[in-house]
Amino acid sequence: MKKEFIGIWLKSGIIRNRQRDTEKIKSMINSAQVNAKVAKGINLNDDSATLIFREIYESVRQLGDAKWWLLGYEPSNHEISIEALKDLDIKDKLKLNSLDRFKKIRHDANYRGLRATIQQAEEMLDFWSRCGEEIVKELNKEIP
Repeated sequence: MKKEFIGIWLKSGIIRNRQRDTEKIKSMINSAQVNAKVAKGINLNDDSATLIFREIYESVRQLGDAKWWLLGYEPSNHEISIEALKDLDIKDKLKLNSLDRFKKIRHDANYRGLRATIQQAEEMLDFWSRCGEEIVKELNKEIP
């Protein structure tokens, strides 16, 4: 995370200084994993696609929150939570470029009444299987 951006985000209130809370970080990571596991277990069809997409997205967002807490900050919105994940050095780093599009799909589902498609839910599930657990491992390495 670039320091000049952190300064700007602090001044604008997008993030706040927080003391590192190891137990909270562990809980956030665990919650993300459990929610993703449950969502993956739901039969995917037209009716469940939006639910699966949103729950996996929420798990990814929680991992972004955990990253910020590891850095000593608390994020105030989804955009900044997702931003924290983009710098991670994971094997399938190109997949991180999908995060902004996922955020838009989730926003449209939550606030515009649009439904995620089966294909979008499959893509979110694929993202979790390719990147989610690796992100979890990277975050766990950073926990003191």
